Amino acid sequence: MPVDLAEQLDISLRLLVAAALGAGIGLEREIHAHPAGMRTHLLVSLGSAAFTVISIFVFETQPSPNGTIPTDPSRVAAQIVSGIGFLGAGAILKYGASVRGLTTAASLWATAAVGMAAGGAAYVVALVTTLIIVFSLGPLNALVTRLRFQNANLFRVRVMAGRLEALGEISRSLTAHKVEIAGVNSERHGKGRYELELDLRLPAGTEQQTIVGLISAVSDVDIIEASAPTD
Repeated sequence: MPVDLAEQLDISLRLLVAAALGAGIGLEREIHAHPAGMRTHLLVSLGSAAFTVISIFVFETQPSPNGTIPTDPSRVAAQIVSGIGFLGAGAILKYGASVRGLTTAASLWATAAVGMAAGGAAYVVALVTTLIIVFSLGPLNALVTRLRFQNANLFRVRVMAGRLEALGEISRSLTAHKVEIAGVNSERHGKGRYELELDLRLPAGTEQQTIVGLISAVSDVDIIEASAPTD
């Protein structure tokens, strides 16, 4: 059904709020160089809000004589919840035995809820949800990292590898010695040069020099630094 000017202005406000909140969530991901940043989170929130308002206003129909509503506007919003999972899957990356991007995928999924709330004019709900998401990505993550690094068995190794496949070989060697890879960061320094930073959790009784020897034994790998994490 046609949407009058007043309703269109209301819809525009909802879309602007959704876009702003989505961008706010994406800013944290952007700062930490994650696959999905400000633009992705903004578009997820905006798109969710747009689908929500379309389902509310555009597909709005009058009840039939028996009191039933011919269409169910909530069906469009329900598809957002499942559909956003495909986009989130694209943010998940596998590095050897470790998987990265799960938190970013979850933030995209939660950002869709922010957009739906803004699209439904539940501004307080949208704002509170945004604050909780940002808190989980920032301060809460820092707290978890700090607690994890208090473990005396944590050990950080930075290496330069001539091929990215070396990470898989390192992972298999460490797994065979019951060493857990708590975190992995990789950065390309040109063709055939990759800097890898590994946060390792050593089993009781394992010497750090033993781990250094295992990693050094992998071809095309040079150790830059090996020490206990300080951050």
